[in-house]
Amino acid sequence: MGSKDAKKEEAFDAEAARSLVNDLRGRFASGKTKSCEWRVSQLKAMLKFTNEHEKDIIDALRSDLSKPMVESFITEIAMLKASCEFTLKGLKRWMMPEKVKTSITTFPSSAEIVPEPLGVVLVISAWNYPFLLALDPVIGAIAAGNAVVLKPSEIAPATSSLLAKLVGEYMDSSAVKVVEGAIPETSALLEQKWDKIFYTGNGKVGRIVLAAAARFLTPVALELGGKCPVFVDSDVNVKVMARRVIAGKWGLNNGQACVSADHIITTKDFAPKLIDALKVELEKFYGNDPLKSEDLSRIVNSNHFARLAKLLDDDKVSGKIVLGGQIESKDLKIAPTILLDVPEDSLIMNEEIFGPLLPVITVDRLEDSFRSYNLKEKPLAAYLFTNKKKLKEEFVRNVSAGGLLINDIGLHLANPHLPFGGVGESGMGSYHGKFSFDTFSHKKPVLYRSFGGDASARYPPYAPWKLKLLKALLDGSIFGIIRALLGW
Repeated sequence: MGSKDAKKEEAFDAEAARSLVNDLRGRFASGKTKSCEWRVSQLKAMLKFTNEHEKDIIDALRSDLSKPMVESFITEIAMLKASCEFTLKGLKRWMMPEKVKTSITTFPSSAEIVPEPLGVVLVISAWNYPFLLALDPVIGAIAAGNAVVLKPSEIAPATSSLLAKLVGEYMDSSAVKVVEGAIPETSALLEQKWDKIFYTGNGKVGRIVLAAAARFLTPVALELGGKCPVFVDSDVNVKVMARRVIAGKWGLNNGQACVSADHIITTKDFAPKLIDALKVELEKFYGNDPLKSEDLSRIVNSNHFARLAKLLDDDKVSGKIVLGGQIESKDLKIAPTILLDVPEDSLIMNEEIFGPLLPVITVDRLEDSFRSYNLKEKPLAAYLFTNKKKLKEEFVRNVSAGGLLINDIGLHLANPHLPFGGVGESGMGSYHGKFSFDTFSHKKPVLYRSFGGDASARYPPYAPWKLKLLKALLDGSIFGIIRALLGW
């Protein structure tokens, strides 16, 4: 009986969440998180536990997703370390006020933009890259000087538990906290007032987060997804294209990535050559029986497995599979699967696939599909493979997405000088590099004036000459100001 009561006391409910936020507000109000020294120490602590617990991180990712070791290192550990190091290198410069010009209207004066932390922020992360997507936004939040609560995904329990342990042991637990749990814990957190919420996941939950934030007018960054298209022209190096498509589909967590290739759009004439190249390279990468390959992640859980199986069972895609289709429910594995010319009204073409299924859609002219694609919801990324300069220009000009990449897949998010984020249904706000710092900062405008240069024309009683002078000032006309002062 006593243990049950203890568990109830430990339950993380709305009251516990309120107490947590209040404690963090007190810590933030003390000014501790605003110092450059504190920010640097926390980022170095994150780097330290990433280096010292590399094997533990890889093991957790293997437990949650059967993620291959090389993929875990490159797409989670190395990318997080690079983000930390880039932020440490630029942090002092980013924190400095930015001097800006003034106008004759405020003369004499000086002005600057001062970045300041927002306060207490909430980061809700995703299960598909449970280490990187949990900590990368936290880097920006800490760099900007905020107190942070991280809510890892319960769908990746091993990584969630490890994050709670490492953050608690290495970082300042009075200002950086991890809350584990599922829907009840997330709901309790969303009932609180935050100074920013950063959510990575799907649009359905994104809407819930946005609705909760609206109650307090809390700003929100939503990193969502969408059906990322891959347009493939016939003027390409076919082997390189095929290898990069495979790396950007099955090599990204077996298609369980927000920027992975959702489907290919190519011409009717080129489709057979494209599919043949994919078949050849897929066998080289994953062997004759890819279900036994150690280099492919499994599907995260039985719910997602059933969803993907349902896409394959749709009568409208019957007979459209040209490669793969094998499934192993016991191990939650689905072989790399290519489908040719599935109907637009099929299930697979009306939701983000987020798995190892790849439809190939054929068109007469690739250029025509650019404009028609914009009639659909905007994806997080769109890709084009071509050597034609004009086609590249038309793609950039006419296709709207969170980000564009030409002749590769997913690689744009590794460039810290580019913002990463969605547009429309694929999200709002962006991060990576300095953009992460900006996302968690308020750009505070400051105008400085002395007691000199006080113009009596500002004050009553008003007179015609004063109006002339004020008009000249607002127009920025030096000649007009002289005329008004001379009474002309």
